[in-house]
Amino acid sequence: MGSTLTLEPVARRPGRGRWQLLGLLAVVIVPMLLASAMYRWQFWVPQTRSYHGELIATGQTPADLGVAGDWGDAVDDEQSRWQLLVTSADDCRADCRELVYLARQIHIGLGREAARAGHALARSAALPADYAAELRTAYPQLRLLELDAERYPEEGAQLWLVDPHGNLVLRYPAGSNGKQILEDLRYLLKISQIG
Repeated sequence: MGSTLTLEPVARRPGRGRWQLLGLLAVVIVPMLLASAMYRWQFWVPQTRSYHGELIATGQTPADLGVAGDWGDAVDDEQSRWQLLVTSADDCRADCRELVYLARQIHIGLGREAARAGHALARSAALPADYAAELRTAYPQLRLLELDAERYPEEGAQLWLVDPHGNLVLRYPAGSNGKQILEDLRYLLKISQIG
């Protein structure tokens, strides 16, 4: 009549599944170990960078600089944005005023993204009356903050980019190029999921 089909058991190589499992684990774990080692011992780290300021990767906040005020995770919309913070351990002299002007111009230069950022001035001494009046009229969105000069570690006026959580991200000294700072801030706003 008809022939019957018989299936023969396939002979398996012993240990093949074990090698597959080890290969799969190696594909997952080896890159993580390599990345951790590269970070820990600083090898194969690219020397080029895409930002112009000095990167602050220590988790510092404006409060660590001696700036009084609430930073990060604030309910207030003003404080939950990226900030261009100018700090000066005096009453905001020429280099400080230049940075305040630059911060405002950068803020304006953001265009439609300007709502995601703000600018502030932290100084340790009272502003001269004429400059304070100028700030009230020409810089209505500028936040004025107090700075503890004894805790302020920098020399001269500085401009800082502060993320919405209150972390210092980049630092620029007086005389920095405004276009480069604007490029950095635009890039941060583009890749940021916060603020």
